[in-house]
Parts: sequence; structure tokens; C-alpha cells
Amino acid sequence: MTAVDASDETRDETRPPLLMIHGLLGPIDYFGPARYLPGLEVHTPDMLGYGFHRSEEQGIDLSGQAAALVRYLRDTVKQPAWLLGHSVGGAVAMMVADAVPELVRGLISVEGNFTLRDAFWCARIASLEEAEWAAEYGAMEDAPAAWLEKSGIEADDERIAWARDILGNQPYATVQRMARSVVHETGRAEWMALVRRVLGRGTPLVLLGGEQSAAGWDVPEWVLAAARQVLVQPKAGHMMMLEDPRNFCRIVESIIEADAKGYAAAQQILQ
Repeated sequence: MTAVDASDETRDETRPPLLMIHGLLGPIDYFGPARYLPGLEVHTPDMLGYGFHRSEEQGIDLSGQAAALVRYLRDTVKQPAWLLGHSVGGAVAMMVADAVPELVRGLISVEGNFTLRDAFWCARIASLEEAEWAAEYGAMEDAPAAWLEKSGIEADDERIAWARDILGNQPYATVQRMARSVVHETGRAEWMALVRRVLGRGTPLVLLGGEQSAAGWDVPEWVLAAARQVLVQPKAGHMMMLEDPRNFCRIVESIIEADAKGYAAAQQILQ
């Protein structure tokens, strides 16, 4: 798994690292988040079956992805980090937090999957025959501007280039395998028990949605009550980092900065 980090010259050691986990379609570094987050150590690994690991055949499900990211935290990050999970990545981040709470400083769920209602696209993809999905995905790859416009996003040149990178990042088979895993795992009673376990430990959770899409995000009331913050990015939808990466990173930086200040204050009290 690969990472994109702030340079040693600009990194602020008082801030915790940030591990960004992409959704059903990767990557999450196409817009260069590290350039918008100076001084912050930013990791943007490809999950199994995606990008650098697109030829990987094993572990292409929620539990396999979580296990790989646990290894990444232990071997590469080597200290507690904030996990940011977008969409399906939000579910993966929750599983990582359950497995290694000692390595998770907090969670930022960017319209992350909580219930099957959040998995409507996954459910549709999962139900298709492989050949049917392969043809549909190929059509999306051939027309990135149309894919953006269908998602309600104005397709300027930069966004079209980013959409092309996103759609070309993984094979159709990876997307369908992950979609089927999301439907299977988040539909089980054990899934909500896992979420309750993570939040019951007091793991900080920040919910971030887009103004144009947050109303359709199915967050249980008890999750809302447990969240440290519920934030909305103005004038953006589910793919908010593609629509307005600067504002998206500004919001993320404010979360990390607030945590760093609170942690430093607590350490002073303890001394």
C-alpha cells in the first residue's frame, strides 16, 4: 500500500497523522490533499484491488481491506492516527477502529456507510450479472464527463481529468466484489454491534456530509448523539472533495487542529 505524506520539512509533529480511506471507487489522492494540508502527515493508501494493488486477488472485501489497513498503520504510520473514510471507506475505517483502537485517534466519516440504505448503489451493482456490470462500468470509463453530470457535478476540464483517474483506478471486478461485501456485511446485526462497540469506547467521531447530499445519509440517531461534531460542506454533494477540494481540506484540517490543541492541553494538565 502506498502513501502520500507531507514533507519532513513542513510536517508539524504536534499534529496526529491523517489516514484517508477511499470509497467504492478510488483513489482519494487524485486532487493532491497533501498540498492543501501543509504540516500534516497525510497517508492515502490504495486498498486491495485498487491502484497500486489492482492485481491483488485476495482480501477484496470489507474485512480484508480493514486487515490490510491495520498492517499499514502498524508498519508505516506507527502511531495513533485520525482515519478519514469516504463512503464505503467509512465502513472500513470503523472496522479498523474496532480492531486496533490504540492506533486510532479519531474517525472522520465522510458520508460513510452505516446502514443498507447508504448502500443503494452497492446493492444495485451487487445484483447485476458480471457481464452486465462490466459493460456498464466500461461505458462510464469511456465517458467520464457524462458520469460527472449524471452525479450532478459540473464537468470542467480538471474534474473530467480527475474522473478519468478515478474510473481507471480499479477494474470493474474489484468494484463489484466490494459492493457485494458492503451489502453482506452492513446488513448483518453484527455490523451495528461493531459500530456500537467502537463508539462505546469513546472513540471521537466527526460526521461530514455535503449540503446537497447529507439529507439522504442514513445516520442512526444514536450515532448522531455520539458524534463529537456534525459538519456540512456547503454547495457540495457526496463527492465533495472533487467538487471543492480546498474547502474539503480546510474542514478536515480544522478537525485535526482542534484535536491537536485539545490533546496538548490535556497533556499539560497531566504534567
